Amino acid sequence: MFDLDTLAATVAAHGPVARVVIAGHDGSSPREPGASLLVWHDGQSGTIGGGALEWEATLRARAMLASGGRAVQRVPLGPALGQCCGGAVTLVTEVYDATCLPVAEAGVVARSLDGRDRPLAVQRLIDRARGQGILPATQLVQGWFLEPLTPPCRDLWIWGAGHVGRALVAVLAPLPGLRLTWIDVAPDRFPSPLPAGVTVLPCADAARLVSHAPPGAEHLVLTYSHALDLDLCHRLLQHGFARAGVIGSATKWARFRARLTALGHAAPAIARIECPIGDPRLGKHPQAIAIGVAQAVLSRKALPSFKETAL
Repeated sequence: MFDLDTLAATVAAHGPVARVVIAGHDGSSPREPGASLLVWHDGQSGTIGGGALEWEATLRARAMLASGGRAVQRVPLGPALGQCCGGAVTLVTEVYDATCLPVAEAGVVARSLDGRDRPLAVQRLIDRARGQGILPATQLVQGWFLEPLTPPCRDLWIWGAGHVGRALVAVLAPLPGLRLTWIDVAPDRFPSPLPAGVTVLPCADAARLVSHAPPGAEHLVLTYSHALDLDLCHRLLQHGFARAGVIGSATKWARFRARLTALGHAAPAIARIECPIGDPRLGKHPQAIAIGVAQAVLSRKALPSFKETAL
């Protein structure tokens, strides 16, 4: 999928950027169509996989930065790179700057790779996206390359910057499709340097920030204080959320359920908060918890917001 926001932000930060994307493949491939890599003069982000494939693609992309333009290349992984995948990939490399960022139509970035007019097959796919909301898969169609836009990010709010919070953010921050907001009670609770792309909100009265969260956000509560964890659960039930989870044991959650009930929350609403989070079989090491939580986040689709209707 085409992440226009990330491309625009990278161009704004670094100047001309070459985007390398897997447009298609025959046989096995290190990554799927749509996997992409951004390359600028002294850095890169993303990955198309494959080790030697990405290395060679990065060199070609960086060489194109001065001249601009577009290149289409079919790479047989075995004969060309000595890789044992046994397939061939088609790479599209395009150079963008602030004057030539692509424009999407009906949620699709579609462009001709060889100058030919838009074929009827492409127009039909775009019309279906516009009329029915059905986005096409990343694909090559009669000399045109189509990529659907990356869907809107899921808002994930992480409450607590202790050992588990730091491990979680380190694992989740590089993943696509997530917008992380990280909250704790003081600036010195956060590590330095901070992971790229994470919004940090230090606030002595952290629980009052619940009112600033999008109602459709997902929340992971793992602060240093059980009292703060409970207050956050109470306020989240009042405010609304898509998902919420709290770090803790069965004993902690039993006490929280009783206290939330005493605060006036109904049992079905309380049951929407997950505790413990992650996969207990992986153990209690912060990185193990983070891996389990990341797996759960990735395996679940975004949900509409929930708000308790009566207290």
